[in-house]
This record gives sequence, C-alpha cells and structure tokens, in this order.
Amino acid sequence: MEQVVSMQTGFPAGGKRRKVWTRGVVNSLLSLYALVTLYPLIWLFMSALKSNEEFYSRPFLLPTVWKWDNIVRAWKVSGMGLSLWNSTVVTIASLVLTLVLGALAAFVLSRFEFKLKPFFMGLFLLGMLIPIHSTLVPLFIIMKKVGLLNTYGALILPYAAFELPLAIFVVAAYLVTIPKEIEEAALIDGTGYWGIFFRMMLPLSLPALSTVAILGFLRFWNDFAFALVFISKPALKTVPLSLSAFATGYMTDYELTMAALAIAVLPTIVVFLLFQEQIMKGMTAGAVKG
Repeated sequence: MEQVVSMQTGFPAGGKRRKVWTRGVVNSLLSLYALVTLYPLIWLFMSALKSNEEFYSRPFLLPTVWKWDNIVRAWKVSGMGLSLWNSTVVTIASLVLTLVLGALAAFVLSRFEFKLKPFFMGLFLLGMLIPIHSTLVPLFIIMKKVGLLNTYGALILPYAAFELPLAIFVVAAYLVTIPKEIEEAALIDGTGYWGIFFRMMLPLSLPALSTVAILGFLRFWNDFAFALVFISKPALKTVPLSLSAFATGYMTDYELTMAALAIAVLPTIVVFLLFQEQIMKGMTAGAVKG
C-alpha cells in the first residue's frame, strides 16, 4: 500500500527517484573527470597571462594582473606568424600526400586478392614498428646528399612516409566492411576501378580518412625532432622550433613561453572540435559487422 506508482511511467516512484539520483551521480563524476582532463589546458591559458614572478609564486591560482601583452610580445619575439605559416604548409602537404597514397594502397589491399598481399601487409606492419627517431641520422645523410635539407620536402616526405602504415591499416579496415556487391554493381554498369575508387570508396571512407587526418595533423604539427635536425634556416622554422626561442642555457622566460604555447595549441583545439564526430566514427568503424 505504501508503494506509489508514477502515473507517467507506470513504475514505482521510488525507482524513478533512484534513477534520477544515479544519473546525477554519473553526471557529477563525468563533470569531475572532464575538469581534471581540461585542467592542464586551463592552467596553460592562466599561466600565459601571468608575470614570471607570479608563475613561480602563484602557479595554480588566477593571475592578480592579467598581462594580455604577453600574447603580443610572444608573437613578435618568436616570429609566430611565419612559424604558423610554415607549419600549416608542411602539415597540409604531408596530410594530402598521406591520405592520397594511403587510400590508394588501402583500396588495393582491401578489395583485391593477389599473391604478394601478405608480404605487403607485413611490410607496412613492419613500418609501424620502426622507432621514428632512430632514423634521424640516416635520414639526415640522405637529405644532405639529395639536397633536401632546409626545404619543406625535408619534413613533408618523412612525415608522410612514417604516417602511411597507420593510414593504410585504418582505411583498409574500414573498406573491408563495405559490401563487395556495391563494387560489382558498378563494374557491371561500366565503371572502371578508378571511378569506383574516386566516386564510391573515397567518399564512403571519409570517417576513416578523417581519423587518419586528425592523428596525422597532431603528429606533424607538434613534431620537434625532425624540424630541429632538418631545418636550420630561420625562415623555415616551424611552430615547435619557434617555442624554443624563449629558453637559453641559463634561463627560461616562462611568461612568453606559456603565451606562445597558448597560441600554438589553439589550431589543434579548433581542428579537433570541428572534426570530433568524424573521429569517433572512424575509430569505431569496423568494430561491428552485420
């Protein structure tokens, strides 16, 4: 007799209250997790507007005086405008090369059967196992001999080469889930393999390509080692190289360093927010068949 039934749901009112309470606890835990995850980013932007004295004396508190001129000074001292342009050129060119070659190779490996297919799959898998930075010395020697040092190509070609294995495996795993009947119907209608690739497979694999593009963008944009070794001209320095302008062997200007880092991280945040839906689709592609 004490049990009250909700007129809207048909379930006991106590059960509805428990459901609301559980949802509140889950939302609170997720909000706490989001705050912990975002706090390093919040701390970065707070530190970018502090003086060096406050950076040491109040590292986890809001600045007493918001030094907005740190952003302007960091931009001028580091030559951030030129660095952003160079990083943009290198990143976009590397992504285009990676996506085009990766999509073509993935199409062949996922839609065709031939004798050397296991060999090529193993070769690309081996490429994923090679530590990237262990190749710096031989790559430097090769770049010097072919005259590519201090050019955009010195970064674009290695970036694309080392990102290709991941691109091929991600896109190939997605293309395998596409029914072959679509391809067979296109062949019957007279469409060639190039037409199938560009008109059908490439648009259908957009989620996987978006995932590869985001992962590649983060790797190319943030790389420091290759740019440090292969680029010595100030006119070609990328964003990671420009960030090192505030550190010497004796001291580091943290207020300008943090301001420059805040500028450098903004493009990655914007790109992720714009393509986050495609990233999730690409990461879950092929997980469920049926």
